[in-house]
Amino acid sequence: MELRVTRWQRYGHDRVYANLPDGVAVGWADLKTGDITVLRAEYRDDVIAVLTEHLRNDPGPVRPARAPEAEARPTLPPLTPSDDLAANPPGESLRALIAESGQGLLQRVVSRLLRRPSEWDSWRKGLAGERRVGAELNRLSSHGWHVLHSIPLADKVDVDHLLIGPGGVFSINTKHHHKKAVWVGDDAAKVDHGKPAPYARKSRAEAKRVVRVLERYCAFPVPVDPVLVFVGVTDLKVVATQLTVRVYQERQVAALAPLSGVLTAEQVEQVYSVARHRQAWRQARSGKAAQ
Repeated sequence: MELRVTRWQRYGHDRVYANLPDGVAVGWADLKTGDITVLRAEYRDDVIAVLTEHLRNDPGPVRPARAPEAEARPTLPPLTPSDDLAANPPGESLRALIAESGQGLLQRVVSRLLRRPSEWDSWRKGLAGERRVGAELNRLSSHGWHVLHSIPLADKVDVDHLLIGPGGVFSINTKHHHKKAVWVGDDAAKVDHGKPAPYARKSRAEAKRVVRVLERYCAFPVPVDPVLVFVGVTDLKVVATQLTVRVYQERQVAALAPLSGVLTAEQVEQVYSVARHRQAWRQARSGKAAQ
């Protein structure tokens, strides 16, 4: 069996993967420690042979004499309707907050008459924004993408949208600033020249959080790119130099549709099966994921 070796460096990892001709990973070696992990037992001898040869030619640390057994990964329970996040409509988490707030129509009218901003108004505006972006993302399903909305995390926050497809995984954060001008830099954004908000930095942190969850259950690297989508703005100026966060207006998310070459069809389905399972996100805290 001829295996193809590719290098992968991300989030502090430095690995080489042994892949089948169709791109499916069957084993990998850690270039920092020299440890070899076999992902598919039926290819064990081929994996060890090709990765040992690669490590022998790599000027890294001293390599171990033998490869460990395949890495044990946690498994999720059978998916039930109550745990299937694919059923969530856009903005589901905010809709639930609004319903639970108990703020009546009279209270809302009084707040508006007094021009007194309320948390309810912020939730309502956010819900409208997530629904608009969600509608645009749902159009991408005809291009081979899966879309999930309002993924609840462990500390009462959520991922607005998750897009999974041949071009990888995108963690999407929606910001609704109706009739406002927005400036976006490497770490912060300003709305109508106001106080900097850490939108970009938080989007990167969210993407890393998603990576930890998905790679806990998937036996291959799962690249997750952060995306900021602004809704209803009059002007959007992006001056970031690092380009580590994609920035769009809501109609521009269609630019993601033709992306490909990151995940195989089999990997897309495996990532989606993990991401749609509520139990996978139960311990998805902002720090290190629970082991």
